[in-house]
Amino acid sequence: MNMAGRTVRADRAAGTREAIMTAAERLFAEHGLVAVSSRQISEAAGQGNNTAVGYHFGGKTELVRAIMRRHTEPIEDIRRAMLARTADSAELRDWVACLVRPVPVHLATLGTPSWYARCAVQIMTDPMTRAMVTDEALTRDTLRRTVDGLDRCLAALPERVRAERGEMARHLIIHTCAERERALAEGTGALQPSWEETATSLTDAITGLLLAPVTPRPAPKENRP
Repeated sequence: MNMAGRTVRADRAAGTREAIMTAAERLFAEHGLVAVSSRQISEAAGQGNNTAVGYHFGGKTELVRAIMRRHTEPIEDIRRAMLARTADSAELRDWVACLVRPVPVHLATLGTPSWYARCAVQIMTDPMTRAMVTDEALTRDTLRRTVDGLDRCLAALPERVRAERGEMARHLIIHTCAERERALAEGTGALQPSWEETATSLTDAITGLLLAPVTPRPAPKENRP
């Protein structure tokens, strides 16, 4: 095969992968991961071959990984630019913004309707895919730097409290974005007029969450005979 032929074939394969990811993202967002089969994804992507998911991705798990990477890479680019501006800030809100804002800023570029935020909720609430995505996210330098900045600002909090509130913050981000995406897609009226204001609202809420007082734990009762 000559170079031109190889290029056409590669472009066709890339287009097929994109079509499969787009179809899967929508189906996962609307029906959940478990309820959607590889065959349904192939059909929704306009593929006559029902094994297209396996051929192009190896299976649903790798397809999920590819969908997340398609979005996390531009999100990380946004976060990287924010970190360059944040530098060594001692302001907690600056680091919260680095955590929060890249997601809604990216979602604003997807138009309406979009499915990524609702798809991400499904992925992050499935035990298998959640572990896979979380482990991969923690290898990203921009996210590690953001978490390090948050930890420096919250050094007075016990480690267990920081970890617990980090989980709360993650849920707030993905579920708030998913609810806004759903409202926009269904035309039911979003709580905030723009993704920009959603980002600001989330930054306010999570800053408050992280700074909330900690109720002391009661001392353990002594064991009595």
